[in-house]
Amino acid sequence: MAKASPTVSAGMLLPARISIIVPCYNEAENVVPLVAALDAALEGERWEVIFVDDNSPDGTAERVSKVANNDPRVRVIKRVGRRGLSSAVIEGFLSSSAPYVAVMDGDLQHDETVLPKMLADLDAGSDIVVASRHVEGGDNAGLAGYWRHLLSDTGIRAAQSVLPHRLTDPMSGFFAMRRELFQAVLPKLSGTGFKILLDLAMSAPKSVKITEVPFVFRPRLAGESKLDVVVLLQFAMMILDKVTHGWLPSRFLAFALVGLVGVVVNVAVMQIARLGGMDFSQSQLVGTAVAILTNFLLNNRLTYHDRRLKGAKMWVGLIIFFAVCSLGAAANIGVARMVLHDVGHGHWDRASAAGAVVGVVWNYAVSSTLIWR
Repeated sequence: MAKASPTVSAGMLLPARISIIVPCYNEAENVVPLVAALDAALEGERWEVIFVDDNSPDGTAERVSKVANNDPRVRVIKRVGRRGLSSAVIEGFLSSSAPYVAVMDGDLQHDETVLPKMLADLDAGSDIVVASRHVEGGDNAGLAGYWRHLLSDTGIRAAQSVLPHRLTDPMSGFFAMRRELFQAVLPKLSGTGFKILLDLAMSAPKSVKITEVPFVFRPRLAGESKLDVVVLLQFAMMILDKVTHGWLPSRFLAFALVGLVGVVVNVAVMQIARLGGMDFSQSQLVGTAVAILTNFLLNNRLTYHDRRLKGAKMWVGLIIFFAVCSLGAAANIGVARMVLHDVGHGHWDRASAAGAVVGVVWNYAVSSTLIWR
């Protein structure tokens, strides 16, 4: 394997023909091997690699900076206070001036030797070239465990049901495209979640030419996989956002679904409390408190995954969330009463629904503004 920090040559100082964007979090041990692998795979090609690091505590950005001191083809963007793979890729694309941009993971599971073939397809007229694990010659064996295979396969089937383009591997995080196409679809991108390829494919015109090349997904050597049920849920939310053309924002939908979970928790805790001897008012108070706590924790983990609060900020956020939800409950009741007497003509269901809508919109708007800003 070639050295990660080769002697600087005149060719390294020429404008890159392709920028490889590597979104990363806690991948310090993989930086040097990845740069060395790219150096070997793209020998004779004008390339650069841009690591977009979400302020990794393991010093990933510092490791990249150390390599960049000796190799002008290596750059790093360190994001502080921002999280998320899709938004990281978008920032990386925006920092590039190369005609072609590619995306690959920083964990060495993507086979860098496929990049020359992807470049050749772009030169031949393709707009997007996807490295697929599910065409002849590709393999998904590096995805560890039955659970991760199930998550990946479920996501693929869901994406294929709504995609305007035929793709065998819409869950792939390894692809290359023309930068001018990215600039054209940029205003349509949701920028949420972990699967930027689906966002791009659903935002691109039907006329774009997408081709696939096979690659073998390798086992991870260092670090931890980011694929879990949270990723799949965010993936589903993003699909809904694209299908509804932004009229149903994915974050609001997630917030509302978490609210429904809170209702179930509230009722369940109330019943348990009443069985324990509490009266209705006491049971309602305990159930509401547990539901609000549950909603806060789920929103912090799922709805606002990219803005997750930790430490002291989480406790401050919890206090504000309780206050916000209390005011939201008051607004809910007030609107429901108004609708019942002035508009609903005695229809409890309509009045209750109107109050619930106002309550969830209030909670979402204020939470997004004051807590998960």
